[in-house]
Amino acid sequence: MTTYSLPDLPYDYAALEPAITGEILELHHAKHHAAYVKGANDTLEKLAEARDKEQYGGLVGLEKTLAFNLSGHVLHSIFWDNLSPDGGDRPDGELATAIDEHFGSFEAFKAQLTTATATVQGSGWGVLGWEPRGQRLIVQQVYDHHGNVGIGATPLLVFDAWEHAYYLQYRNVRPDYVAKLWDLVNWNDVAARLTAAKNA
Repeated sequence: MTTYSLPDLPYDYAALEPAITGEILELHHAKHHAAYVKGANDTLEKLAEARDKEQYGGLVGLEKTLAFNLSGHVLHSIFWDNLSPDGGDRPDGELATAIDEHFGSFEAFKAQLTTATATVQGSGWGVLGWEPRGQRLIVQQVYDHHGNVGIGATPLLVFDAWEHAYYLQYRNVRPDYVAKLWDLVNWNDVAARLTAAKNA
């Protein structure tokens, strides 16, 4: 059976300082993300065992656990590639045009994604996604890793708003952390994800 694995970061743990300290990044990647990978793999094994034994009494809980861990793995994998020590500024080309078309301006988009990320109730994410039915960019608040998400939208840019992503450095001031994320955005990665999503 194919299993999920923790991806390597495309930069060193200290590369995103001072916005994100090396200590926090290492804990986030090597502990938290790794736990989601393990959780997804363990749950797949339990689902296979349930099928083999034809015992489906725990299926609802297992499906929810798989969704939680797998979505955590997917979102974190995107998050690492969305960030770069050489990031920041603003996009150009097709991505910039799409942002202007669907949000009115980059400033309006930035304000919406910033607010969505900073105001997630509890733990979650702010997400820029491509919604294929409407052929448009949308911003979503994701609760935990998978709640409140429009089915079918492809994440392009994700901002982690779980406390483990920022609390040791920014304490309870999530907006300060979100503001620093904009200095790290790898717009080339986001643009490539948009092209892939539109061509899917």
